[in-house]
Amino acid sequence: MKQAPDPRNEDLIVYVDGELVPRDEAGVSPFDSAVQGGDAVWEGLRLYENTIFRLQAHLERLRDSARALAFDDIPSTERLIEELRRTLAANDMHDEVHVRLTLTRGEKTTSGMDPRLNASGPTLIILPEYKTPVYDKSGLSFVTSSIRRFPPDCLDPKIHHNNLLQSILAKIEANEAGADAALMLDRDGFIAEGHGTHVFLVDDGTVLTGPAHACPEGITRQTVLDLCARHDIPHAVRPLTVMEAYRADEMFCSGTMGELAGVTTLDGRTIGDGAIGSMTRRLSALYAEETATQGYPIFASADAA
Repeated sequence: MKQAPDPRNEDLIVYVDGELVPRDEAGVSPFDSAVQGGDAVWEGLRLYENTIFRLQAHLERLRDSARALAFDDIPSTERLIEELRRTLAANDMHDEVHVRLTLTRGEKTTSGMDPRLNASGPTLIILPEYKTPVYDKSGLSFVTSSIRRFPPDCLDPKIHHNNLLQSILAKIEANEAGADAALMLDRDGFIAEGHGTHVFLVDDGTVLTGPAHACPEGITRQTVLDLCARHDIPHAVRPLTVMEAYRADEMFCSGTMGELAGVTTLDGRTIGDGAIGSMTRRLSALYAEETATQGYPIFASADAA
């Protein structure tokens, strides 16, 4: 699952704090809060044929996270959409694009953790890249990580923040094990999520996922649950153990960067018959229909022509 660079990204234009600059010239101050302490929030967006899927939900989560961290002068949804539009237009991007949207607390007057050292409002960074879905759709291998996800009383995962060291440490373990990704548990030993995805099991025709106690409220995760409800697919949200994953008929993961992808091995055990299951294929097809028809139009039709 190591991502290969796309040559189309060599001449990117990146948005940093109001300016559109070439990627090789883009940067933030060493006094920026993201550099000083990972004090930032972020979203991953995907552009499908001039529309961004679930854009309003992503921007609402970004702004909610910034409010939870007591950021000052949080950009409005309207401004965020306009700057996204500017950045995509500057790159002439219309499809097969992933956007990393970051909002930091802003620049400090001197090094330190105290938010009162921030002299100005947040720094907005928009990084669009040509990036097709990154997950191997022929079947992924997972290993269970020793790194546990924080519960809400330690660091509430509903804050979509830039402190990703738990995920990075778990991914290091997966790399060392020769697996594609890491399965992460909560403090009580139940499945939380993957190191960068949400996880679903299929048992006797029922789609299962764990509660969002120790993982973010995933937008792709919620889309899968909504699709199940709309198409009368049996589903449930309840605590799940690793043993239940071992004996599941199917396992798949979800996320904006990679959409839906089947998991065929976990900790050396074959999941189901080792092939991508029928429910995973069905939900993947329904998700593709959803992204093709339900996106937010980021460009007017005349602009996109």
